[in-house]
Amino acid sequence: MGLTADLSRFTATIRLESLTPAVTARARMLTLDLVGNIVRARHDAESTPALIAACRALGLAAGNAGVFGDSARYTPAGAALLNGALGHSLDFDDTHAAGSLHPGAPVIPAALAAAEMAGASGAETLAAIIAGYEVTCRIALALPAGAHYDRGFHPSATCGAFGAAAAASRVFGLDAEGVASALGIALSQSAGSLQFLANGAWTKRFQVGWAAMAGLAAATLAREGFKGASEALEGKHGFLAAYAPAPDPARALVALGEEFELMRTAVKPYPSCRYGHAGIDAALALRAKHGFKAAEIDAVTLGLPRAGMLLIGAPLAQKRDPRNVVDGQFSGPFVIACALARGAMGWDSYRLLDDPEIRALMARVTPVEDPGIEAEFPRFMAGRVTLAVGGKDYAETVIIASGEPETFPSEADVRAKFAGLADAVLGVERAARLADAVLAIDRAGEVSGLMRLASPLMSARLAGD
Repeated sequence: MGLTADLSRFTATIRLESLTPAVTARARMLTLDLVGNIVRARHDAESTPALIAACRALGLAAGNAGVFGDSARYTPAGAALLNGALGHSLDFDDTHAAGSLHPGAPVIPAALAAAEMAGASGAETLAAIIAGYEVTCRIALALPAGAHYDRGFHPSATCGAFGAAAAASRVFGLDAEGVASALGIALSQSAGSLQFLANGAWTKRFQVGWAAMAGLAAATLAREGFKGASEALEGKHGFLAAYAPAPDPARALVALGEEFELMRTAVKPYPSCRYGHAGIDAALALRAKHGFKAAEIDAVTLGLPRAGMLLIGAPLAQKRDPRNVVDGQFSGPFVIACALARGAMGWDSYRLLDDPEIRALMARVTPVEDPGIEAEFPRFMAGRVTLAVGGKDYAETVIIASGEPETFPSEADVRAKFAGLADAVLGVERAARLADAVLAIDRAGEVSGLMRLASPLMSARLAGD
């Protein structure tokens, strides 16, 4: 058996009742975390109006599938695209450090759209989500993701298309051969470029949503008997050979079905690139310990792993001069300046992009590749912040950023993050009902009722309406 066949068999045979309570509980919380992101992004993300308008123009807004935070109904493909893109729009969605990607945004929307198509139960849907996480993350491990990044690919989208296809296939009840065919079809659609970094483009969000839609389409084609390429992952012209210089397929199969990469997935406490989170933690700790004012800080050094430098540290002039939200999300100087100057890095922090105090402090923040921090990667996305103040240095190192599996938030904390995102759109009571439903998804006879709870009472408040 090869990699594609093994992952396909795993996907086709996974059953919720055979999994530990810890895995199913974690899957529920990760689903709730993504739903909160979708609800708020439907209302607040600057790219949403254009995205919604395009879906309407393409005829994707005339169906019976739901988008969280939206009163309208969409085609299944439209719902997968929108929920996936919106879930990634705030850069507040979950992260798998070793795979250097965001697995939830492509996988969960594909599974939910497939479930609405098929009338699937919540238990079947949650099992599909877990399978999709494993496929996404394990393919990234096989690349490995760092080499994939070096070629300019965005693994959340490229690997996510396969995970989305696996999740939708599991919802549809495809056998192992059918799942493998879906993965072979997804191979023709796996795409995602880091070129968005050049100008703060919205393509990062879109390509993750496209991966969700592509995976749903691949599974639907396979369900209807359409034949996909064999050995989609390990073949001569398969994904691994084409998208990375020295892949290691065996890494994807280590302890498959026994250990779950989903359990190694983190929840973000800050709406920005995960590579900056340990640095934000360190900056907040230094602020709490010493209470320095922004004007007192002579210089700041942000120690990062090499992959982190690629995304949030270089080129320095650009990272010190973010012009839009996407720039800010991928600017180490911006997120560290916000943490040091204001004691917080939240969604509202992006209103400070032109703040004079933040701008002045950003100019004194220098990201560097730190050998000690690089040594922790990819197991941990660590960070180090050193402040130069009055001729003295003050340093703080954070190896395990908040929200990582080792510091995973409680259910109450995940609910609090969800409420902070969803209450403003849905209202406190409706948001709480939606959270309850998501956290009980495996007990739902079907998921369409859950999707109806995601509709706001006043859709006129939403961007694009």
